[in-house]
Amino acid sequence: MGRYRTGEGLGTDMSTSSRIAITPTDLHVVVRVGDETVADSYAPVLLEEKGLPARYYLPRHDVRTDLLRPTDHRTTCPWKGEASYWSLEVGGRAYENLVWCYETPIPEAKLIAGLLCFYNDRVQLTVD
Repeated sequence: MGRYRTGEGLGTDMSTSSRIAITPTDLHVVVRVGDETVADSYAPVLLEEKGLPARYYLPRHDVRTDLLRPTDHRTTCPWKGEASYWSLEVGGRAYENLVWCYETPIPEAKLIAGLLCFYNDRVQLTVD
């Protein structure tokens, strides 16, 4: 599948502005919190950003959105845009601001629009 880097078109590997690389994949990604599977996807979008761990953005229909609660937390990234956050409630416990989404990212990051992402280090993430 094609690789997309900020400032470039689909299917290119040019590095004139390669702060992030966004790649649709057919990997199998499972996200667990405690004993609960909270996401299971065969259609993740891999986002690689210099200096940060790889992130897997997942379609909403592959995530247990019934366990998510919106928060007021927002962040802004110059390479992606503004992210909104959700807390996850599972097993009687709330995991604050564990999930985020760029609903309307900047045009260069359009492949992650509306997809959900979890903090790798706060969940059990399995990638096959």
